Amino acid sequence: MSADLAVTTTHVVVAPMLAALVTAIATLATRRYDRLQRGLSLLGIGAYAVFVGLLTDTVLSGGPLTYQLSAWRAPFGISLVADALAVFMLSLAALVTVAILVYSVVYVDDQGQRVSYHPLFHFMLLGVSGSFLTGDVFNLFVWFEVMLMPSYVFVVFYSGPRHTAAALQYAVLNLVGSALMLVAIGGLYATTGTLNMADIARRLAAPAAFGIDPAPVLGLSAILFVVFALKAGIVPFQFWVPPAYRAAPAPISAFLAGVTKKVGVYAVVRLYFTVFAVGAVDGGLGLPGLSGASFLAFFGPVMFLMALASMLVGGVGAVSRENLDDVFAYSSIGQVGFIVLPLAVVATVGDHSLGAPATDLQVLGIVAALVYSLNHAVAKSLLFLVSGAVHDIAGTIELDRLGGITTRFPVLAGSFFVGSLALVGIPPLSGFFGKLLVFDTGGRALAAGAPGAGLALAGALVGAIFTIAYLSRTWTNAFWGGVTPGVEHGSRSAVLVAVVAALALAVVAIGVGFDPVYAFAESAAEAALDTEGYVDAVGPEVVSRE
Repeated sequence: MSADLAVTTTHVVVAPMLAALVTAIATLATRRYDRLQRGLSLLGIGAYAVFVGLLTDTVLSGGPLTYQLSAWRAPFGISLVADALAVFMLSLAALVTVAILVYSVVYVDDQGQRVSYHPLFHFMLLGVSGSFLTGDVFNLFVWFEVMLMPSYVFVVFYSGPRHTAAALQYAVLNLVGSALMLVAIGGLYATTGTLNMADIARRLAAPAAFGIDPAPVLGLSAILFVVFALKAGIVPFQFWVPPAYRAAPAPISAFLAGVTKKVGVYAVVRLYFTVFAVGAVDGGLGLPGLSGASFLAFFGPVMFLMALASMLVGGVGAVSRENLDDVFAYSSIGQVGFIVLPLAVVATVGDHSLGAPATDLQVLGIVAALVYSLNHAVAKSLLFLVSGAVHDIAGTIELDRLGGITTRFPVLAGSFFVGSLALVGIPPLSGFFGKLLVFDTGGRALAAGAPGAGLALAGALVGAIFTIAYLSRTWTNAFWGGVTPGVEHGSRSAVLVAVVAALALAVVAIGVGFDPVYAFAESAAEAALDTEGYVDAVGPEVVSRE
């Protein structure tokens, strides 16, 4: 955004969060009235989607919107900001969660829905929305916790020994991560004197003027990066993913893989490409070749190694698993590697100083990550919901006890096939464009002589081969072949099949109508790289709320 573009302050920014909060409270208050509670839950998710659509249209047509949650001006008050990046992620969340909630109303048993499911679902959505919209790092921590607390309950939802063990591991790891995040945030405040993201960027751009030593900020941002990698399930912080996804109900596994993982990805893009990117460390901390390097010069190689490791670990793990949830959980680890890889490739490309224009390669890399995130959110949610529907039909998701689903339930099998092709990257589905952009980023970086670009392309190719291998194996063993007894005598829920079919159609629609999706992602990428515009929108100059 240019410096002279008018900044609007409006209440529509907070509308999606209010929709989620009001719905959570309403469903908690009506838990004794089953139909009313479910009706309010569905009405609330519909209102959430409408408000996200309204906010998205307003931002894309008029520029960033800000909202102050207190009478104090930024950077002292609590700021919410909706720019193209934030509304892209909100749109992703709205698309997936509407389908997941409709599915949940049929899939989750009556007692589970009555006691806790709907309030927890909307509180988790509230935390996701707040994370995308917050303008300061402390409230990013707060919204992370709002998102995580319901997820702890969801992982142990079925209360068996396996679920309890998974929930304990999941809770302990995330609590440790939250403690590290809080320590890092406290250190940032002590070092920079502010927690407002725009104000941090403004001060890091001219550290001498504010008496800031950038070296401690780099160390503290590294701690934050570990936390975000843990939340996103990137190797080597992926070990909580398979047991948690296996233990949670199918629609919650879809929520965790499709939406909450993307909060960690969003935090990496927002903080390391918008806020910390303008920082540089004189002397390079004594490292050869990094004298005066941007912070991203330090994180780029780390992201690169983590992305390649994620694709390898996820691919090998998925090929060797024996039930649908495990295959999809390890697949999710591998697929997040494809999201992080283009970010790593472009992390050290171009000038990241305040006001410097973004390069075409930088924009392309973030577009690739965002488009791949969208495809993964829809396709992986679809696959986890297929797993739940298969379990509902056959009473099992073990590959050696399934077969013939294509014969008995062709719509369900066809939906799985579409989701699998999307992850593989077959045109004209959404996944084709995600993979194409990832390879295009690597190819252009290689042509520009960027270090490691060739290895990135090779790693992406290996990851793509693993994706074909484990999804082909799953299709052959579980959906093709002779009809097994469980499949033969099972019965389907029309609603569950309709939801997965709708997501399959969404995968097709995103691919066929990709031009507006690409334009949206490009606007989001430009917003992520426009540090000066972000500072103008949510920095100290913004007026108090209306």
